[in-house]
Amino acid sequence: MDFPRLLLVRQNFPDRSLRDVGGAVGEELAASPFSARLKPGASVAIGIGSRGISNIATIVRSVVDFWKSRGARPFLFPAMGSHGAATAEGQADVLAHYGIIAETMGCPVKSSLEVVSLGRTPEGIEAFMDRNAFESNGVMLVGRVKWHTDFAGAIESGLFKMMAIGLGKFAGAQHYHTYAYKLGLERVIRMIGRQVLASGKILGGLAILEDANHATAQVTAVPVEHMEQREEELLRLAKSWMGRIPTDLDVLILDEIGKNISGAGMDTKVVNRSVHGEYNPWPGPRFQRIFVRGLSDLSYGNGVGLGMADVVSDRLLEKIDWNPTRINSLTASTPAAIRTPVHFATDRECLERIAPTVGRHNLSDVTYGWLRNSLELGMMALSENLRGEIEKNPALEVLGDTRQMEFDAQGNLVDLLVPAGEVLTH
Repeated sequence: MDFPRLLLVRQNFPDRSLRDVGGAVGEELAASPFSARLKPGASVAIGIGSRGISNIATIVRSVVDFWKSRGARPFLFPAMGSHGAATAEGQADVLAHYGIIAETMGCPVKSSLEVVSLGRTPEGIEAFMDRNAFESNGVMLVGRVKWHTDFAGAIESGLFKMMAIGLGKFAGAQHYHTYAYKLGLERVIRMIGRQVLASGKILGGLAILEDANHATAQVTAVPVEHMEQREEELLRLAKSWMGRIPTDLDVLILDEIGKNISGAGMDTKVVNRSVHGEYNPWPGPRFQRIFVRGLSDLSYGNGVGLGMADVVSDRLLEKIDWNPTRINSLTASTPAAIRTPVHFATDRECLERIAPTVGRHNLSDVTYGWLRNSLELGMMALSENLRGEIEKNPALEVLGDTRQMEFDAQGNLVDLLVPAGEVLTH
């Protein structure tokens, strides 16, 4: 099968990156009312999630330094539900892989799945909190505010979700997702979040916003009194910065999926798939087929998201650790997200088998887009038959001449997502 030639294309997003991330964190917290709520010597539990947030180690260390400078005794804990295979050791390992360990953070890391009950919401849902956090003098959350992969709402993924599902650990995550299946996840997040706030243990949070280049663009100290309202405002801002694939495609090729890339393995609102298997449920560009080549090393075997692909390589399946994959998917009530798609040994065979299924009588008309993953949208390869669309978009810059879709001796794609003279850092 002959494939169209490819254009290497840079998508130029506004650069909103902070020049001094650690300094910005320190300034935000110094201007916040957080430290006035506690006496010197108080213990502060700082909850950290499991997503691949840019500069997360720098941000967390700056939060720790702030509290130490105010005479507090901070410690870190994983604010995670079923991640890390739902074990205390696994969740500590997730933080360690991001450089968040006692030696580099300057304070202890306490990981446990033990929880305490915070009573029931007015709707009858029991709420839980990590025991180490509950036994501290105050809890602060550090997390990114962004769109959620499973639903659309005024509050999606951020401090409120971390306060609900993350603080509730595995017991809470299972419990809440069961209710969310009927009530909707946003409604459950708000219910549980308000119950957690009523405990009086929460000091507030540090909200992290990233731009379309996956750079830290804003850090905002959010006092406990305004968490729900401020999160709604911050989510609207984050959504306005969202990067997208710039055109419809017949075949979208992703080098990798992984939990470090998105909670769903790939960002559903970028690839326009539902975790329940629905095609193109969101506004924006539409994609007929998705081919996933591999699993990120930083996903540590968690293959959640492969079920949203139409075809995957055998290499991806060989890297999956099915224990954390099943635990994570079933806890979230999204079994479709780990269904095994059709798969073949080589990239060439994957593409040759899937291309005839997109409804094009002439296979030379099939359009292709090739990205590293659903998070890195600044560099991509687009098939030459999209040149008209590319040239109409002022944000797109073609780099060099067209290039052949090249395969190595094993039949796998040869990387071309790096412009001449630049070094691949992945």
